[in-house]
Amino acid sequence: MLNKLSGGGNPMLKNGFSQPASTSYVSDDQGVMTTQGAINKTFILFGIMLLTAFYNFQTQSSVLMIGGAIGGLILVIVNVFKKEYSPFIAPAYAALEGLFVGGISGIYAGFGGGIVIQAISLTLMVLFIMLVIHKTGIIPVTNQFRTGVIMATGSIALLYLLSFVLSFFGIHIPFIHEGGTIGIIFSLGVIGIASLNLLLDFDMIVKGEQYGAPKYMEWFSAMGLMITLIWLYFEILRLLGKMRN
Repeated sequence: MLNKLSGGGNPMLKNGFSQPASTSYVSDDQGVMTTQGAINKTFILFGIMLLTAFYNFQTQSSVLMIGGAIGGLILVIVNVFKKEYSPFIAPAYAALEGLFVGGISGIYAGFGGGIVIQAISLTLMVLFIMLVIHKTGIIPVTNQFRTGVIMATGSIALLYLLSFVLSFFGIHIPFIHEGGTIGIIFSLGVIGIASLNLLLDFDMIVKGEQYGAPKYMEWFSAMGLMITLIWLYFEILRLLGKMRN
């Protein structure tokens, strides 16, 4: 079941379905995924995340923030291999990730100027723009497009990982975490790649309904979309922070 789901920019929404549209991934007596169902699950997950995010935004517990980040990462890895447990893993991930998001947002709130509200507003604006682009087909999600976004996303992930490892040795890669013209251009580029990942997420959800994916894939898809939006939000926060400096 869903053995053809592989590759992809988002670590959760791995790739488009490659099974012919005339066949289904599940038998007739099982529930199947729908686009509306995935949308509903996405709202549920964001509701859970907002509750825990607001809590840690107020308390500013570094233990909860780090614990949420580590716990969320573990659940992402587990869910990639155990998609059928998505109805349980996705809500738990949303709660843990909310602790992380709330902690980070509280730190950036110290920059002043309503930076958090600005980041949320810009994230929602980008989401709306990418939805319009997806609906109108201005940027079609072809195999070549998907491959390009995957490669760009992987390169950014490797660069961030390298920067993290080198930081333990007192070595810092310039421009990634710095302000200035080049630093801002770098952040804009990363935001662009994160935005394009949204198109892969939308395409995955549509194809999930088209090919009759199992009902639990609504939770899996919603969690994948949440991962991309959180990444986009963090990158916008970073950009606004650089501009403050």
